[in-house]
Amino acid sequence: MNLLAIETATEACSVALVHGQEVIARSELAPRRHAELVLPMADALLAEAGIGRHALDAIAVGRGPGAFTGVRLGVSLAQGMALALDVPVVTVSSLAALALEAQDEDAAILAVIDARMGEIYAASYRRDGAGGLVPLDDERVCHPQALSLPDAAQWQVVGSGWAAYADVLRGRLTGPLQAADGACYPQARHVAELAVREFQAGRAHAPELALPVYLRDKVALTLAEQGKA
Repeated sequence: MNLLAIETATEACSVALVHGQEVIARSELAPRRHAELVLPMADALLAEAGIGRHALDAIAVGRGPGAFTGVRLGVSLAQGMALALDVPVVTVSSLAALALEAQDEDAAILAVIDARMGEIYAASYRRDGAGGLVPLDDERVCHPQALSLPDAAQWQVVGSGWAAYADVLRGRLTGPLQAADGACYPQARHVAELAVREFQAGRAHAPELALPVYLRDKVALTLAEQGKA
């Protein structure tokens, strides 16, 4: 199959193409430049694979949570391309895509994105032994000190939330910390990997039903909350 995946929910802008059994990808850490980078990245991947957009069977997108603007951009682009090509959209959790950055096959995975305003987006998973993930809890947004995690023999943590709140999060783990990397971001290649499984399971959507997931409605602190009132 041919599937194009987009992930723009965080500072990292990435696009991946599944072409048969091969996955090729482009990624750049480029805050506020996602809109100018996504389509050229997609065109470069299609050219590298030697196929046109009309050869695509589906579009996949990281649906969030993450930066509001980035999540909206990714979903909107996926919807627009899918409508133009008359193909379905597969939405994938950006936290699940982030979790696949973890290297250890055995430790539970905490995927955590810095949500700003003193909060994190978080979810935990374990690998299913077949390249996928099993959720251990629900995605949520919360203050890091309020994070509650299921019991696990050992943990690995990935994501910008660790870079911002490592000391607090370390104390929330329910088992020893095996590894941690605060410089990881959700990547389109992992969106693609998970999306292929969803597509094959019949869980693709009509473009208009591909919806973003924000987890919260508030974009910024008020002046009073910033202590500037």
